[in-house]
Amino acid sequence: MNIWDLIGWFFWSFVFISYLMVVFTIIGDIFRDHSLNGWLKAVWIIFLVFLPFLTALVYLIARGQGMAERRAEQIGQLREAQTAYIRETAGTASPADDIAKAKTLLDSGAITPGEYESLKAKALAR
Repeated sequence: MNIWDLIGWFFWSFVFISYLMVVFTIIGDIFRDHSLNGWLKAVWIIFLVFLPFLTALVYLIARGQGMAERRAEQIGQLREAQTAYIRETAGTASPADDIAKAKTLLDSGAITPGEYESLKAKALAR
């Protein structure tokens, strides 16, 4: 085995792994697309199994723009969910919400008026 055989093996391994990534991306997009009904999804999958290279090429040409839009939409939804989770976990509510919570605690007797004033000052300082 010479160096060119090794380079050829790496090249074809790269091509195969790249192809698998494309196929799995297409499959993910097929199931992410809500405009396709179940039958059309099944047809795309069947064609991917029996005519993989041609089907992948046709899918990328015909539906590539939609793939990008669906992916961007999914990323936006994930970012919004992440931001909402961080806000909820970090407790970065509005100052009015913090003051209202502190007032509820004061009214229930859980904190003293001095602690209430301290929490109110911290909320207003933000």
